Amino acid sequence: MGKFSLDKSKIKVLLLEGIHENAVHLFRENGYSDVECLNEAFSDNELEKRLQDTHIIGIRSRTELHKSLLSRTQKLFAIGCFSIGTNQVDIQDAKMLGIPVFNAPFSNTRSVAELVIAECIMLMRGIPEKNVLAHNKIWMKSLNNSVEIRGKNLGIIGYGHIGSQVSILAESIGMNIFYFDIEKKLSLGNSRPVARLDELLKISDTITIHVPSTEITRNMISKDQIALMKKGACLINASRGDVVDYKAVADGLRSKHLAGVAADVFPEEPVSNDKPFENDLQGFNNVILTPHIAGSTLEAQANIGLEVAEKLVRYSDTGSTIGAVNFVEIALHANSSKQRFLHIHKNVPGVLEELNHYFSSRGINISAEYLQTDPEIGYVIMETDSELGPSVLKDLKDVPYTIRVRILY
Repeated sequence: MGKFSLDKSKIKVLLLEGIHENAVHLFRENGYSDVECLNEAFSDNELEKRLQDTHIIGIRSRTELHKSLLSRTQKLFAIGCFSIGTNQVDIQDAKMLGIPVFNAPFSNTRSVAELVIAECIMLMRGIPEKNVLAHNKIWMKSLNNSVEIRGKNLGIIGYGHIGSQVSILAESIGMNIFYFDIEKKLSLGNSRPVARLDELLKISDTITIHVPSTEITRNMISKDQIALMKKGACLINASRGDVVDYKAVADGLRSKHLAGVAADVFPEEPVSNDKPFENDLQGFNNVILTPHIAGSTLEAQANIGLEVAEKLVRYSDTGSTIGAVNFVEIALHANSSKQRFLHIHKNVPGVLEELNHYFSSRGINISAEYLQTDPEIGYVIMETDSELGPSVLKDLKDVPYTIRVRILY
C-alpha cells in the first residue's frame, strides 16, 4: 500500500445488530484492525455520532440509514446489509453520495424456505391451537382441521430465490405448486405459473409470500384478497411486514375464513429484544408469530457474514463494486505496481475529459482506465505510473460534478 493512501488500520469498520463473527475475522485477516462489533441497533442521534468516524458500516434489518442521516456523514464510503433485503437503506440517496450498498441475496434462502415448509405442515395439521390447549391442560385429540400437505395446493407469491427454493422443498414432499410473479420465471420441477394473483388465491390451500417491499406490494394481501382465498386456507408471510394488512388477516381469523396464519415479519418491529411487541394477530391460538427469524440460523448468518464482508473488503481494497445493489459494477484485482484512484461523479458530459486533462497536463501517464456509467453517475478507476501526493485528492475533488474521490494505494 502506497504511503499516501489511508492505512487499513485507520479505516473504521462498525458492525451492528450481532453480525456473525465470521465478518469480523474476515476483516481482520485482511488487515482491518479497527473493527467494532456490537449487538444493538442505535437511535438516529446515537448512530449519527458513531458514523462521524466510520468508513464502513454493516447492519441487519433494524438499523435504518436514510438520506438525512447519510448526508451528514463525511467518511462513510461503503454500506453492508447483512441480510437479503436492503429496504433499511435509502439506496438511491446512498448512490448519489458515492456510497455503494452490498447485501447477501442468496445466503439465507434455505433457512427461510425450511421454516415456511415447517409452518405449512404445522398450520395444516392444526398444531398451534392444539399446542396452546395442551399447555393449558386441555386434551384435544381430534382430527378436525388436520390434513396432510401431500396433494394439497401451495400458492407462492413471488418466485425468486426463496420462493423457488420453497417450491423445490414443497414438491419433494408431495404438494402441488402454483406461483404468481410479475416477471416471467423459469418453472422448477412441476411447478406451474398462474397469470393472475386472484387465480392463485382461489386455488391454493396455503399461500406463502416472498416479495420485496415496494409501492406495488404494499398491503397486496388485504380484505379483498383474503375473501378470494379458500375457506379454511392458511397464510404464511416471511417476506416483508408491510405486504400484508394484518388487521384484515385478523378479521379473516375471527370469521374462521382462515384456518391458520404464520407471520415472521411485521410493519412495526421492536428495535431490540427488551422493547415490547404488539400486533393485531396476537391472541389467536391458530397463529404462529416469530420475531423476524426466518433467515436466522447459524448456517445462514455465518454465510451472510462471509459474503457481505468479502464484498466490502474487495471494494475497499480494489474498488470492485461487483454485488452492489445501487452502483454500476466494475470488477478489478489489486495492482500493487500502480497507483489507483477512484472517482465517482454525476454522469454529465465532460467529466472524464476533465480528469484526463488533469493528469496529462501534468505529464502523468495513465496506465489504465476503467469506466462504467448509468443515467445518474459515472464511476471511473484510474491507474498511474507515478506515485502522487495527497494534494491530488483536493484537485480531483474540485473537478465539476465530482461526488467522491479516493486513493486506494
